[in-house]
Order: sequence, then C-alpha cells, then structure tokens
Amino acid sequence: MGFNEFLSSIFGNKSTRDMKEIKPWVEKIKAAYPEIEALDNDALRAKTEELKKYIRESATDERAKVEELKASIESTELEDREEVFAQIDKIEKEILEKYEKALEEVLPVAFSIVKATAKRFTENEEIVVTATEFDRHLAATKDFVRIEGDKAIYQNHWNAGGNDTVWNMIHYDVQLFGGVVLHKGKIAEMATGEGKTLVATLPVFLNALTGNGVHVVTVNDYLAKRDSEWMGPLYMFHGLSVDCIDRHQPNSDARRQAYLADITFGTNNEFGFDYLRDNMAISPKDLVQRQHNYAIVDEVDSVLIDDARTPLIISGPVPKGDDQLFEQLRPLVERLVEAQKVLATKYLSEAKRLIASNDKKEMEEGFLALYRSHKCLPKNKALIKFLSEQGIKAGMLKTEEIYMEQNNKRMHEVTEPLYFVIEEKLNSVDLTDKGIDLITGNSEDPTLFVLPDIAAQLSELENQNLTNEQLLEKKDELLTNYAIKSERVHTINQLLKAYTMFEKDDEYVVIDGQVKIVDEQTGRIMEGRRYSDGLHQAIEAKERVKVEAATQTFATITLQNYFRMYHKLSGMTGTAETEAGELWDIYKLDVVVIPTNRPIARKDMNDRVYKTKREKYKAVIEEIEKLVQAGRPVLVGTTSVEISEMLSKMLTMRKIEHSVLNAKLHQKEAEIVAKAGFSCAVTIATNMAGRGTDIKLSPEVKAAGGLAIIGTERHESRRVDRQLRGRAGRQGDPGSSVFFVSLEDDLMRLFSSDRIASVMDKLGFQEGEMIEHKMISNSIERAQKKVEENNFGIRKRLLEYDDVMNKQRTVVYTKRRHALMGERIGMDIVNMIWDRCANAIENNDYEGCQMELLQTLAMETPFTEEEFRNEKKDTLAEKTFNIAMENFKRKTERLAQIANPVIKQVYENQGHMYENILIPITDGKRMYNISCNLKAAYESESKEVVKAFEKSILLHVIDEAWKENLRELDELKHSVQNASYEQKDPLLIYKLESVTLFDAMVNKINNQTISILMRGQIPVQEAPADEQQPRRVEVRQAAPEQRQDMSKYREQKQDLSDPNQQAAASQDTREQQKREPIRAEKTVGRNDPCPCGSGKKYKNCHGQNA
Repeated sequence: MGFNEFLSSIFGNKSTRDMKEIKPWVEKIKAAYPEIEALDNDALRAKTEELKKYIRESATDERAKVEELKASIESTELEDREEVFAQIDKIEKEILEKYEKALEEVLPVAFSIVKATAKRFTENEEIVVTATEFDRHLAATKDFVRIEGDKAIYQNHWNAGGNDTVWNMIHYDVQLFGGVVLHKGKIAEMATGEGKTLVATLPVFLNALTGNGVHVVTVNDYLAKRDSEWMGPLYMFHGLSVDCIDRHQPNSDARRQAYLADITFGTNNEFGFDYLRDNMAISPKDLVQRQHNYAIVDEVDSVLIDDARTPLIISGPVPKGDDQLFEQLRPLVERLVEAQKVLATKYLSEAKRLIASNDKKEMEEGFLALYRSHKCLPKNKALIKFLSEQGIKAGMLKTEEIYMEQNNKRMHEVTEPLYFVIEEKLNSVDLTDKGIDLITGNSEDPTLFVLPDIAAQLSELENQNLTNEQLLEKKDELLTNYAIKSERVHTINQLLKAYTMFEKDDEYVVIDGQVKIVDEQTGRIMEGRRYSDGLHQAIEAKERVKVEAATQTFATITLQNYFRMYHKLSGMTGTAETEAGELWDIYKLDVVVIPTNRPIARKDMNDRVYKTKREKYKAVIEEIEKLVQAGRPVLVGTTSVEISEMLSKMLTMRKIEHSVLNAKLHQKEAEIVAKAGFSCAVTIATNMAGRGTDIKLSPEVKAAGGLAIIGTERHESRRVDRQLRGRAGRQGDPGSSVFFVSLEDDLMRLFSSDRIASVMDKLGFQEGEMIEHKMISNSIERAQKKVEENNFGIRKRLLEYDDVMNKQRTVVYTKRRHALMGERIGMDIVNMIWDRCANAIENNDYEGCQMELLQTLAMETPFTEEEFRNEKKDTLAEKTFNIAMENFKRKTERLAQIANPVIKQVYENQGHMYENILIPITDGKRMYNISCNLKAAYESESKEVVKAFEKSILLHVIDEAWKENLRELDELKHSVQNASYEQKDPLLIYKLESVTLFDAMVNKINNQTISILMRGQIPVQEAPADEQQPRRVEVRQAAPEQRQDMSKYREQKQDLSDPNQQAAASQDTREQQKREPIRAEKTVGRNDPCPCGSGKKYKNCHGQNA
C-alpha cells in the first residue's frame, strides 16, 4: 500500500469527503420537496415571494443603519467623512454575510421550488396562474406567455438558440448535489450529457432571490443567448427578470438594464470589457455594471485557465500609429528566410549522404549537419520525415547533448553558419552575425541592425569635456538613435517569427483581407483578437493584407483578477480535475467531482502510435471506413484547419460522405452538431467537437455501438483530449474513443518521441505498423503534464505581473469611482490637501517648502523659518492643513456665490429650455468648460457647480495620469526582462520599480488636482467705466447629456502563448453620435488653431474640456 493509499484509508479520499459534506443537503431537499410539490401554481409562486421577503428581512436593521449614515454625510464635516464611509463599508459586508446565512436556511425549499417548476413544465403543455404586473409586461415581449382576463398562461415550449424547444427535464439527485456544490462557491465537475445547464438553475434561482444580481458566464455568445432563452422561462415564471448582455450594444441603456436584471447571462470577455469601459466613464449615466455579487462560470476550465493567458485591453490610437516599417523591412526578411531554406535543404542532403556511410567520423559530421538543418527550420516536412527513420532522431539528440554541454559552450560552432536560429520550445528566433550581414548588404551603415551598448556610450560622453547643453544634446542624439534601431531590430524579429513559426490555416486564417487568430483549444476564430507587440502587423505584412496601425493601452485587466472581484464565484465543467491545483492556488476554488446519473459505458482505448503522419492519417481513414460500415456515427477531432481539410479530401477520394466543422465553417456549427449522431454520419471538427451542445443518438445507433470518437493527435492539454472523449457516452450511452498519434506530431516531436522512437527502433517496426500499449499512452500523458506545468508557469507569471498592476488599478479605479459618483469626492480632496501639506514640509528645506506651498496650494507659509526648524513636522503640517482647508472652503463658497445669480436668472427665465449649462472656470493657465445640471445647481444654490468642477478636474487628471502610468508599466515590463542576464529576478525588479512609478503618479494626481482646484475661479467680464451695469458671467447651454463615445477605442485580448510572446486583439465598438454643445455666440472651431498661440489645434489644447 502506497503512502497516499494509506492516508486515504484513514481519512477517506477527497471524493468521499465531498460526498459526506454534500449528501445531507440533498436529503434536506428531498425532505422539503413533497410539501412544495403539493402546492398549487399560485401558492408555488407565492412561496418564492415569501423567500425573497425572508432574505431581505434578515438584514433590515443593517440596511436602515446604512441609509441613516448616508443621510448624515451632507451635514458631516469634510474631514470627518472618512470614518462614516468606513462604517458604511463594514455594515455592507455584514449585510452580505447575513444574506448568505439566510440563503443557506432557505436552500432546501428554493431548490424544491425549482424542481417542482421543472416537473410542471415537463408534465403540462400550459400552466395557468393569476396574472401579475410582471406577467403582463412579459406577455408583451415573449411568445410563451399570454394573458386571458386575470390569468397568465405559460406554455412549456419556446425558441432557444434558433431551435424550438419543448421543456422535458426534471432534476436528478446528482443534479441537486451539483447545485449545492455551486451554491457553496465551488467547481462542479460533471461528465458531458449530465445536464450542467439544468444544474445551474438551482443556485442561480436561489442567489437571485437577494436582488443583488447573478451573472452566468459562458464561453461564447451563442451559448449565452441560447441558455438565457432556454432556462429563462423557468426563472421568469417566479417573477425573476432575465437578460443577456451580448444581445445589446456596449454602453447602451439596454445593456445597463441587462445588468439590472436579477439574472444576467453573457460571455467572459464582455463582462470584463464592460468593467473596463465603466472605469473610463465620464458620467454616472455611462456606467452599466453594479456590484460583483455572484457568478457561475460555465466551462470554467476554458474561461479561468485557457483564457487566463489573455488579458483584456482597451486601447486607442498612438501618435505614430501609421508607421509602416513592417512593409519596408518585409523584402529583407523574405530574402533572409529564402537563404535559410536553401541552407536547411543543403544541410539535410549532406546529412543523408554522410549518415549513410559506415565511417564513424563522417557519420558524426552527418549528425552535426542534421542538427544544423533542425536549427534552421525545425518544421521542415522533409526533415521531420527523415527524423522518423530508425536511429536518426536518437543520433541527432546525442549530437545536441555534445554541443549543449557546459551551458551551451560549443553551441556557437553549430549556429555560426546559419542566418538565424529557431528555438521552437522557447518560441524564439535569433539573428546571427551572418544573418545581420545579409540584410545589411551594401548599406552605408554596417550597424543598421545592431543595437549599440548604450550604457558604455553614455559613460564615454560623461568623460568628455562638454558643456551641459552639449552633453544633453549628445545624450538625446544617442537615445534617439538607440530607439530607432531598437524598433528596427524588433520589427525584423517579429517578421522572422511570422515567416518561420506561424503557419496560415494553423495558427491563423486570412478571411476578407484580415488575419484572424484560430483558438488552439476550440478551433474557433477568435473574432477581434490580435497578437500584440507588433506580431499581428508582421503576419499582416507577410500575408500582404492591410497592416493595421499600432495602439496604446488605456485600460487593462486579466480575467483572473476580474473574476476574483466577485463576492462569490463558482463554476461547472466536464474537465477540471486535472487543473484542480491551479484553480485552488489562484482562485481558491475547490473542485468537486459529481457522480454520473448512470455508469459510463464508453470504451476508451489505448493510443495507436505510428512513425509518420502519412501512415497515421491512412490508418485514421481506414478506421473511419470500418466504423461507417458498422453503421456507427464518427466524430473526428483535429488540431488545425489544415488537417481537417486534408482529411476531408482523403474521405472524398474514398467517397465517404462527411461534414467539416472548423474555423472557416463555424457558422454551420449547430446544424452539423445536430446531425453528428445520425447513423453513418462522419463529422470532422477542429478540437471543439461542439462544446455546449449534446450529440443525441437514435436507438439504431446505440445498438450499433454508439458514437465513435477518433482523435487525430494528442493535444498539449489532457483536458482538451478528455473533452473530445466526453462527446461520446452521455447518460450511459455506448461509445468508444481512440487517439491516433505519430512521432512527427508536435507534442511527440518536442517532448516525448525519443524514448518511444528508441522502443520502436529496437522492436524493428516497419512502415505502416503501429504500437498500442498502456506504457505508450502513459508516456504521452507524461509529455502532456510537462506542457501543462509549463503553461501553468506562464499563467502564474502573468498573474504575478498583473497583481502588481491590480493593486494600483484598485486604488486608481476606487478614487475615480468616488469622483464619478460624487458622494466621496470631498473626502478624497481633503486627503489630497493633507498629503500636499505633509509632503511640502517633510521633503523640503524652508525655501523649498515656501515654493511648494505657493505652487500647489496657492498659499503663503503660515510659520517662520525658526518655527520650521524647531517645531515638530506633524504640528506644522496640521497648522498648514487647517489654513489650507479654510482657504479651500472660502474659494469654493466664492465660486458658488459668483455663479448663483446667473444660475438663478437662467433657471427662472429659461429653465424650461435648458437641462444642462456650461460654466467657464479658469485656473489662470487653462479654461475649463464645466457642464452642470441647471435644476440641481439652482436647488443647491450653485454648490452643484463646485461639485461638478471638482469631479471634472479629478476625472481628467486621473485618466491622463493612469494612461501614462500604464504606458510606463508596459515599457518597464519589457525592459526588466534583461535583469535575468544579471542573475536577478525580473519580477522583483518590476515590483520595486512599479512602486516608484505609482508613487510618482499619485503625487502627480494630487499636485495637479489641488493646484487647479485652489486656483479655480469664474472669469467675470467687467462693465465699461462709463456704464453703470453689474459684472457679467458668460454661461452657455450644454448639450443634453450623452453616453460616452467609445468608438475611438479598441477592445483587445492579449494571447500570451509563451513567456516571450504576447498577443492582442482589437474590436472596434460601433460609432455613436455625439452632439456638440449648443453655443450662444461664435466660438473657436475644434480643428482651428488654439487662440493661446501654442500652434496646436484647439481640441488638443485649451479645447480639450470644451
């Protein structure tokens, strides 16, 4: 007995412990069910209202306390408000805890209500209830409800995902088990066909009773829309509103309403992008999301693991976005790649000739030539075929070991004759000196593609006798030259990657003149996603389509950090157990395996291993032919578009009817998957095999042996293989699965085939023969584990970098939200003033302190030089702060006093015509046109004008500083990678440097905000001396408040397929019309030169806030 088995015998294994914890809940539900089932339809619905009321009343006192504290804020001094808000936050957490406790108490009844409702929809074509206002509203928009007199009639059939559906599902005990697991914030692993979608109805219904919202997250918009339509009527019957964000445009009122629904469906990307858009909003009306309460993630492994390498990014244009360096350098790279191809072929021919001789020295030279050919182009098909011959790969690996000894001491002997070197496992391409010479050619500058040693050059400058001006000039010249060369070298490297490591119809496809990335996990096109770091532009240049302009990040978050914001998170999938460790480490999510309703009858066979791909595909076609003759449907899983098309041609030659489902043909997905279970149907699918849709079998197919799954290659991830196997054998159906593997497959070539190759060589396997053994299957699984560990490392590293940014993002977005909503803005300004006072005294001598107080707080120093030297810093800071606060209050009161007569006059005379009004406020340097609600300004005696001014300035300053900080963090992330050459951890350097950048950004925000607010005043036009008229304030009508125009931004997803490679995607949001303010008199046009004389356009200078 092993140690693990010994522990299990004492403590029980995890599955047993989970069962012990959850089973009592299932028994409680079963005990409550008979009473609920006995209720009539109206009483059943009344029970739901009763539960809602019980949950709300569990925190009545706490909610009343929060309202009381909020009401007291206006009358509380600015300096004391922080304490009040801290109390509110604490009580709101207590409310959530009380709700959780109440939900646990009502769980058996709530789950019984859902099951009883499902049973009624299954057994009755129509359910009649007394109509409520909600039913009447529903009947106006949904065709499964109609009103007759005072009755509402619900039908049990409706349209879901484009198909007419009749409800015929009732929850099994294992589904109740799964529902409890999900409610407890865990991951439920359920086999395919066990009804995960139905399981979700239980915790979704229960948690929606709080009124705080439940988010159901899916992997694509088809599933989001289908599931909201399929399960929606079950919730709506009980008065719960349901919506799907993917039905509505971003930043629209309809999407905001979707988030206000009790249950909101949507894709992971859209939930994340809405969060980022909300944190770029310029008005509370632009916000769509509310608090992140509870989320259930469908296909949780795909969302939290596969997509976790792809940060969400919203970006905008950069000033030099039209730079077409890729087009200019493409011919040079093409010349380089062609030269390398000739070299690779030459070395391969030489290797074949020398290895064939019996002379030991010649054979050694032959294997060196073969290794050079491998370093030239590892994906060369002729090379891969030669390596599959007996003893060849083992001989090359032996040669590799010799040259890699002592930290690659002799590797230069291998790489010197090459133009560039490809490291396939590291996903990197490096130019050699010979390659640089080739692309430099007859250029006047032989260092055109060589990066100078900038540190040495700067050091040399310091030693020259130059004046300060000359030194600065020379330094600028050096840095500019370095930046230009750095970009040139980077562009060459990205073009080389595009030509040598990214294949059309494998990693990407070209459709309608656009390069579109194919998801390696699902085979679907990733609409709108773009590789980052210039790689996408390089592929566009290679494919000779339009090269898109570069962009700059405005907002970004990883999916990991987005989903960690939820109060409670849970998920469901068919395959999570293999990644249970990662899900616990990163999300603290426990994976619970739910037993199947019926035993699995699928037969999973050992892998069949062949030497070459040609033999493997021939065997696949023969296997398909055999299965079709037996009357069984066949699902063939492939890893790329190219392979699916090749198999399709081979089947056509054999006259075997079939359907193809890949990235190019994904529109027919639902139709193809629906027919995949018919007798003799052959379906070829790239990796995705219809996730989220069941392949249903007829009785004849079941009798013939069920659905046969054929995998044409092992995937890097065991989960994807398990997903493919899981398409067969649903609900105890018969079925079979087998993987065909060759030593030329990428996984085998890179991680495993040397051992298997040597076994096949020793056993003397001939062409066409295959090996099938449990040992081989285990060896392949070990290779997959290596890759999974590597990918986990990448995701963990990404998260560690993003955690640094996440702390900063939380601070900045919280401060920004305070400014946007307005209620906590006063508290933040008080803190900023204190920070400026303390900073001025702490970090300066007396003269410096005087200067800083004057520049930032527009005030004289309230103490003498002697007091500065002798008194405690804290005492001086307190004294300065009190005076600064008095000045600030006086100035804001003065602003309101000047604005109020005008506001009063406009509102009383023309209030019916205007909703908003523009008020000019200046800090002496710039003019800010502040938009303010006329009625609110009138009723608050112009205090609303002051608040609008504070809010506008704070939002503007925060956005500019955060955008700049993101750019600097991006540059820092790239530059710290060089620290590894100095035996330092790049992440540690990144953490230290980012703190410095963040402190500088916070200082900049505080400085600029307080400086503008302390100097803000309304410019007053003095009346001419000979006219006895009062001074006049110029105000204008503002345009009605519109939603923020997001059309200039792009949403992107970065694809971090390896540590050195980032990828990004962009998707333009639709144009939204934005009306200009209606102006009372002639003003400067947005594109006219600014009147200040700066030479800039008015919209980019003093007109930025117009």
